[in-house]
This record gives sequence, C-alpha cells and structure tokens, in this order.
Amino acid sequence: MIQLDDVTKRFPGGQEALSGLTLSIDKGEMLFITGHSGAGKSTLLRLIALIERPTSGQVIVDGQNTRRVKRRKIPAYRRQIGMVFQDHKLLYDRPVADNVALPLVIAGVGHREAGRRVRAALDQVGLLHKEKQRPETLSAGEQQRVGIARAIVTRPKLLIADEPTGNLDPDLSLEVMRIFRRFNEVGVTLLIASHDILLIDRMGCSRIELAAGKLVAEEEEGPAWQ
Repeated sequence: MIQLDDVTKRFPGGQEALSGLTLSIDKGEMLFITGHSGAGKSTLLRLIALIERPTSGQVIVDGQNTRRVKRRKIPAYRRQIGMVFQDHKLLYDRPVADNVALPLVIAGVGHREAGRRVRAALDQVGLLHKEKQRPETLSAGEQQRVGIARAIVTRPKLLIADEPTGNLDPDLSLEVMRIFRRFNEVGVTLLIASHDILLIDRMGCSRIELAAGKLVAEEEEGPAWQ
C-alpha cells in the first residue's frame, strides 16, 4: 500500500526532518508511528498525504509515486486519504453535519448522496443524534469523533491521524482508538502518529519508532490487552 525508499525531507535552513527513511506498509495494516517531538512523525504523514514532497527518495502510495503527481491532481489524490488532526479543525459556525459533509461538497457529490453518506459516517462514530448541533456544544471527545466522521465520509482506502488523542483523557483516547480499530477491521489502512506508548500497548498493533528523522525500531503486532 505504501512504500518509502531512501526518503529525505530537508526544510529551508538545512534542517532534515527525515533522513534516508525506507519503510513498507501493507494494505490493511494498522500501524503506529512513535517518537519524541521533532522525530519526524508529522512530516512522514504529510509526505504520504502530499502536503509536502520529499527532497529526495520516493514515496509510493497505492501505486502512485507522489513526486509525479501534478499539482492540479493533488485534490483527486487526497480523496483516497482521510486525515484526522489533534485540534479537530472544525468549522464552529456550521452544524456537525455540514462539517462532515465538507469533503463531499468539495468533491462535487450530489446533495442527496452527500446527506446519506454524512448520516452513515456520523452513525459509525455514534453521533448521528447530534448532526444539527454546533461543534462548540460538544465535548472534546465528541469533537474528535466529528473529525473522524469527516475523514471517513469519502470512504478512503487510507486513514492517517496525527496525535488524534493528544488532548483527550485515557478513557476517551481508548474510545477513539476502538473506532479506528473498527475501520481497520473492514479493510482501511491506518497510520497513527502518537507518543502515548501505554495506549499503543493496549491496542497491540504494529509500530515503528522514529528518532531524528530515522527509523530506529520496528515492532510487529502483539496481543491487545484492552
């Protein structure tokens, strides 16, 4: 599903966020990316999402070399990817349903079909009954679930999440991870950047560790103890 070959990402000023990274991620895998702040976790996800391009090396996602994706084709490329962020990035002047519908509106999906998909996505995260509420009336955990519904409403093959539980307490964090697990069980590939080692241990998934932009450890899936 994803292949990185000798990938380096260097920002202006010479800072290397990733250095010679080679990594293979199978279709249908649920993989955690760990490491201290500044280790390169977010940069790795941004390269896969084509928010950034590598300075050197190749990033191949579902058969597409991201270096060869033309700028005008990036929106179409990103439709195969759902993205979840730590800060939700919700529109607080719009109801929950409109927030979830945003990727479908951008993609030109018809009103009736978009409404059906939005309701299905909200149902999957347990928030269908709050589709008309504004995000500010929701708890932090509910806001994160709205972000997840928005990420999966386009039925992506790949879901990436950057510290999705960073602002949540342990119980809410586990609830969010269980939602991710359900998506993974129906074939969605998941990449999750997180520093919460205890939570990762509870999930029993494969993980990699980055340090100073390099792969320093790789661990196969183990037993979950949630």
